[in-house]
Formats: sequence, C-alpha cells, structure tokens
Amino acid sequence: MSTSLNEDTIAAVATPFGNGAISIIRISGPESFLLVDKIFDGKKKIADAATHTIHYGKIVDEHKNFIDDVLVSVFRMPNSYTGEDSVEISTHGNPLISKKIIELLSQQNVRLAEPGEFTKRAFLNNKIDLSQAEAVADVINARTDASLKGARNQLDGILSQKVNELRNLLINASSFIELELDFAEEDIEFLNKNDLLKRIEKITFEIDKLISTYSFGKVIHDGVNVSLVGAPNVGKSSILNYLVKESRAIVSNIPGTTRDVIREDVSIGGILFRLHDTAGIRPSNDEIEKEGIFRSQEAIKNSDIILLIGDTEQGISQKLLDNVNSIAGLEKTIKLINKIDLATNKSLDKEYICVSALTGQGMEGLFNKLIEFSVGSSVYSEKSAVVSSLRHYLCLKNAKESLQKAVDSINLRLSGEFIAVDLRNAESNLGEIIGEVTSDDILNNIFMKFCIGK
Repeated sequence: MSTSLNEDTIAAVATPFGNGAISIIRISGPESFLLVDKIFDGKKKIADAATHTIHYGKIVDEHKNFIDDVLVSVFRMPNSYTGEDSVEISTHGNPLISKKIIELLSQQNVRLAEPGEFTKRAFLNNKIDLSQAEAVADVINARTDASLKGARNQLDGILSQKVNELRNLLINASSFIELELDFAEEDIEFLNKNDLLKRIEKITFEIDKLISTYSFGKVIHDGVNVSLVGAPNVGKSSILNYLVKESRAIVSNIPGTTRDVIREDVSIGGILFRLHDTAGIRPSNDEIEKEGIFRSQEAIKNSDIILLIGDTEQGISQKLLDNVNSIAGLEKTIKLINKIDLATNKSLDKEYICVSALTGQGMEGLFNKLIEFSVGSSVYSEKSAVVSSLRHYLCLKNAKESLQKAVDSINLRLSGEFIAVDLRNAESNLGEIIGEVTSDDILNNIFMKFCIGK
C-alpha cells in the first residue's frame, strides 16, 4: 500500500508537444497501476508487474477500441523519480494519440498534473532536496556547456552537501547554547564563548566562500548581456553577424540602418552571451531613429558588458565615451576598433581590441576579453559548490547577518537567549536552501516555473 504524501494520481505528457518518433506519458500516484490497467491490454497486468520492467501491449478505450500499441514502464515506490508508484507510457509521437490517452486516463479519475508537480512530489517524498529540485529545471533549460555543467553539479547535490555540512555545524554549536539555557540557574557553561566565536567564524568564512561564487554562478546560469554600441557605420551589425555566424542584421553604408535593438544569443567558451545590436548613437531629427537611439541607451543601462565600437577611420569619439560613461560607467566597457583590414599604417592605442568583422582577424582576442570580463579569474570545478540562484544567495546573506548578530551578542555578553535566537535564524536560512525549512509560497513559486510533465 502506498505511503505517498499525495492521495491523487496525476498524469501528463512528459515529452515536448509536436510530432516525433515517440511520446511519453507519465503517471504517478497511489493508483497508477490499477488505473493504467483499465486502458492497457497486454499479456500481463501492470499491477502484477515487477518494478523497472517494460511491457508491450495496446491502449484501448472502454469499448475495447484500439488507440495505439505502446510500451509501458513500471516503477514501484520508493524506487521511482517521484518516490511513488509510477508508470510511463511510450506511444507513437502523434499529439492526437497522446491527447486521447490523457482523456482516457482522465475518465479513470486521473488528474492532469500541474507544472513541476512530478518533481515537487519527488521533493515532498524526500527523493531530492529543494536545491536539487530547482536544478532539474536548470538542466532542462541549459543552453551552453557551462550552464549544463553547473546545473548538473547542483542536481548531483554538491551545493546541498556543503549547505548541510554548515547547517549541522551550526546545530551542533547552538545545541550547547540551548542546553545552557536549560541549566541557567546552575550557571553551567557547556561551550566556552571563545570556542563558540571560533566555530561561528569558521562557518561564516565558509558561507562567505559560497557567497563569493554567486557572480560567477549567475553568469553560468543566466548568461551575460552585451550591448554593441557605437556611432553609425562602424560595423556593429557586421560584428553581430560574425558572432552569430549568420546574416542576422542588415548591413549597409547608409548611416542609421539599424533603427531598433536586435537581440541574438551566442555561446562563447561555454558561456551564453545575449548580444544587443543597438542603433548608432548620433544627433538625429528622424523620430524613428530617435526612438532607436533611446532604446540603445536603455540597453546600455541594463548591460553587463558594453562593447564600444569604432572603426579605423572614425575611432571612438570622446563624446560617445562621455555618453556611455554618464549612462552606465566605463568599468564594464570593452573598447573595440573594427575594419582593421582597411587600416593604412595607422597606429592604434593598445587599450583597443582591434578586429575585422570581414576577415575575422583579432576575433579570438575579443572572445578572450568577453570571457575575462564575465568570469574574471574564476575557475570552475565539477567538485565546487557554486551558487547560481538569487534565492540561495539571499538565504546565505541572511544567514551571515544572523551569525554576525550572534557574534555581537557574545561580545556584548548578552544573555544566551539572544545568541540562541540568532543561531536558530541562521540555521533556518540555510535550511531554506535545501527545503528543510520552507513555505508553500516558496514551493509554489519554484515549481510553477517548471514545464508540465516534469
């Protein structure tokens, strides 16, 4: 008999919508086997099948009308993705067939799954922790080698293991303070305050190390916004086309050809760069071009990196530099000179990266500079715990603040109650990362972002 936390049985198509070789329908819940047996005609009842076995048969309706021949995979609790009795039906990849099977299951009191509900059940049934559950969506949505590697790292529990380790150290330290409170009248000290400070200092140091990985983790997870900025006709669109390896933007000798921000994604060194080709910045009386320039300025504000582009003829004007500096500052700006294939013994400042969008000359240097600006000297290891989620980052920051309050309470020689409260808060903050402490609002916010069927 099932001991799942859920009493209802759910189903959804787990493969992308559209025609294909196969489509997979996932069913999970206490009555999965019995309900599938009502529409499955095979040599063996699914309810009698051993776990991790596959069975050939036919899906039929209540009148025994043939729907499709299928393979049914059986997973008995707790050895399934959700921790519940689960079935996966592999059909021919026609959406009409999948839709019909879902309708038949619905007639048997199977509920259509909500977004992320299978993974949510895996979390609720202690198959994975909350950090790993979030990583499932990241694995599915990863668009570069680096983001996939980072998501896989989190799904494998590298971050969870580190957070659990720190949380257990905190629980161990706070247990002594709690014990002292029980013996307050005897004035017994179970843990010397200097030793407690050293323990808190060690935990804080490890939390700081995790916090310091966030800028790198965010780049790996979310990618980097790059705006291509410059005067008209310096070759911004040509550089965009070179980077994405296709003729994405119109290239013309006529100034002001680009009127709107053109967005394209490209992977360089395993990092996702979101490129924004902007309208050439110059004075203009054309209303459409003026709107394009305004949008360019907005793109600059929201950029992680600004690729400030000039050419061998025009260079990069001081006015443009001042303009970009006033909008976003120059610390995240890479100065680029294009069209060096047309240079005629003209010396260029060493602060510029010099390229040719026509021949590709110097582009390797641009790639290296983009990666350097994005991740600095960060070194990624498969064994490293890396924070890539804003939620995790804020939990760690809050934990660190609570530990600092505990240190202040110890130094001020305040009562043990104050220290205990701060240590408990820090434990709670760390617990939120892995789901030991959480709320329905947090869970709903996380799983509503998943696709249906996962």
